[in-house]
Amino acid sequence: MFARLSELPLLVVLLGATGLLAFLPAVHAAILDDSALARHFFYSAIALLILTGMLGIATTAFTPRDAARSQLAALAAAYLVLPVAMALPLLQALPDTTFVNAWFEMVSAFTTTGASVYAPDRLPPSIHLWRATVGWFGGFLVLLAAYAILAPLNLGGAEVISGRVPGRSTAGATQITRIAEPAERLTRYALQILPIYAGLTFTLWVGLLICGDSGLTALVHAMGTLSTSGITAGLGTASASSGIAGEFLIFLFFFFALTRRALPVKGLASTERSLLADPELRMAGLILLTVTVVLLLRHWVGGDSRSFDDPFAFLAAVWGAVFTSASFLTTTGYESAYWSSTTDWSGFGTPGLLLLALAIVGGGVATTAGGVKLLRVYALLRQGQRELEKIIHPSSIGGGGTDARRLRREGAYMAWVFFMLFAMSIALVIGTLSLLGVAFEPALVLGLAALTTTGALADVATLDPIPYGGLSAPVKITLAAAMVVGRLEMLALIALVSPAGWRR
Repeated sequence: MFARLSELPLLVVLLGATGLLAFLPAVHAAILDDSALARHFFYSAIALLILTGMLGIATTAFTPRDAARSQLAALAAAYLVLPVAMALPLLQALPDTTFVNAWFEMVSAFTTTGASVYAPDRLPPSIHLWRATVGWFGGFLVLLAAYAILAPLNLGGAEVISGRVPGRSTAGATQITRIAEPAERLTRYALQILPIYAGLTFTLWVGLLICGDSGLTALVHAMGTLSTSGITAGLGTASASSGIAGEFLIFLFFFFALTRRALPVKGLASTERSLLADPELRMAGLILLTVTVVLLLRHWVGGDSRSFDDPFAFLAAVWGAVFTSASFLTTTGYESAYWSSTTDWSGFGTPGLLLLALAIVGGGVATTAGGVKLLRVYALLRQGQRELEKIIHPSSIGGGGTDARRLRREGAYMAWVFFMLFAMSIALVIGTLSLLGVAFEPALVLGLAALTTTGALADVATLDPIPYGGLSAPVKITLAAAMVVGRLEMLALIALVSPAGWRR
């Protein structure tokens, strides 16, 4: 069966998977005795499966000239086609909504951004489950694409590891390129990643249930954590019944969004160094320590000295800073129940710039996190460190082995190219939003929230939350396009349309 599936185009398989996933909220709604909503999801699932069957029959004999680039094109097309299919049950369940709102909601969930145009109390529980399921599926697709599609083409951060030109498949560049043909490789990695990804989600769900969360809340938060979508079924983790125990569990699972080495999937991890020596983890630890210290030192510089004698207030402030900083560094966007204690302790109010900076840095390469990625930042830091060493000792030779030298040279160059493209994307999105009538500060926050796939920035990065529901349709379309660009990354889109691919 899996061999037959590997012969179908990727987009057809993803459309069929979307139809199968729609049965989950249908069953949930039926259990809650909401027969009308259950029918909406059930009929949408049947329609998508019928469409999948028809497309599968029509494309069985399709043989692309370049299978790797065809899969990259299918991945990009998935973010254009699948949200439309995912919006079908929303349009039926919410008759007073618009297509743009339903489509934006699904683009946001599928790109693991997690922004919502609807008030939480307006949506039935089964639709909250559907949003979380779409985000979870989007997270799985990101992991699968990172290993099976982007890495063989030196994209998605793999170009920093290999030091090779993005968009070109080079035999022997990584272990992934030697596994199989593109279609078979995609199937093999799907069978490797899906059980691990689902198992981790189930483990966190059970843990949150034990800590006191309700079934739906625990499942949605588990899905939102593993996919880094940050989707909730209501008011978020700050109001969850699991309390600090639940937050601690979620914090532990942030680990999987900080380094690719956390998943037991072979491919991009080309060295045998220990997990504690992983540069992305060490970079994340340094960032979290720095942000926490900055927030807490502000209290001693100009805070209220009456709080010095309250150890519980201090510990609450520390935990609120650590959890929320880790959440935004992984581009998840969950806010700790003690985040208000942190802001009160520091005296900063809402440290929006810090949260924006954390989201821009992002998580690890080949994880579900968005942003620039920790490895790219690390490569630039190592290259800068080496340049300072050469100023002091011009004749010195950089150590660390072949991998370290490649990271400092070719890897840093590729990271710098990506930074420039990311900066140009920010300028383009902010400029477009400004032309559409959005003020500069909201445009900056909304643009970064979309490009880093951290929708919660609009709620906590400014003094007053920015409601997505109040935005105009052109602004929502612009932000949805920015979410897709932030999820796929500009290097992948440029590689897709480059003339080198046309001449094949």
